[in-house]
Amino acid sequence: MAQIFRKRFAELEQQLTQIEATKRTQHSEYSGYYEAVDDELLLNWCVKTRNLLSNTCGRESEHFLSFVEAEKPQAYLHNDYTIKRVKAVFLAAKEDFEGGYLASIRHLVQAELFDSELEQANELLSSGYHTAAAVVAGVVLETTLRDLCTQLGLPVGKMDKMNADLAKAGKYNLLVQKRITALAGVRNSAAHGNADEFTKEDVHSMIMEVERFIAGALSYA
Repeated sequence: MAQIFRKRFAELEQQLTQIEATKRTQHSEYSGYYEAVDDELLLNWCVKTRNLLSNTCGRESEHFLSFVEAEKPQAYLHNDYTIKRVKAVFLAAKEDFEGGYLASIRHLVQAELFDSELEQANELLSSGYHTAAAVVAGVVLETTLRDLCTQLGLPVGKMDKMNADLAKAGKYNLLVQKRITALAGVRNSAAHGNADEFTKEDVHSMIMEVERFIAGALSYA
């Protein structure tokens, strides 16, 4: 998905250059001579860009809100002024996306969601449902692996394969890989209802290990 978004940013940047090339001197009896680009092409580009920013930055982000504000017509000003404003916001969003800053924000939000899931796992464990707790913790672990693979452009698949690919790619070392293999084993046993293959203590350790893994997921070398 990251590769698709990167490609879309590049496409829209190229389209923006093409729109700028349509700038022509026009005349109005009210405002005299002025410079303007093709209005329909600009509107078309703005719609597509707004959609991209919504998907990559979020509708509540500074990037999206600034773009929407920049699109608004200004009294006594023509669309050559609008295109300068939306271009500035678009290039800022593109730079932040390519620099990984938007991904970092997304991971922080995701980490908060995972905290809630692991809290739920702890509650289940405390209530005596250690199999369910292992399944919940396992889902968090698998989702994290999937996300790391997506970041690196690695194929998403079974946990063991993703784990091996991430270690091979240098995202983390072999020690971490072995720990994840052990955690995946508990998760698989729980998912298949084989509660006799692990203990409550195993699940307790699993939750703590998953929590540590998430905390360091963005800094493993």
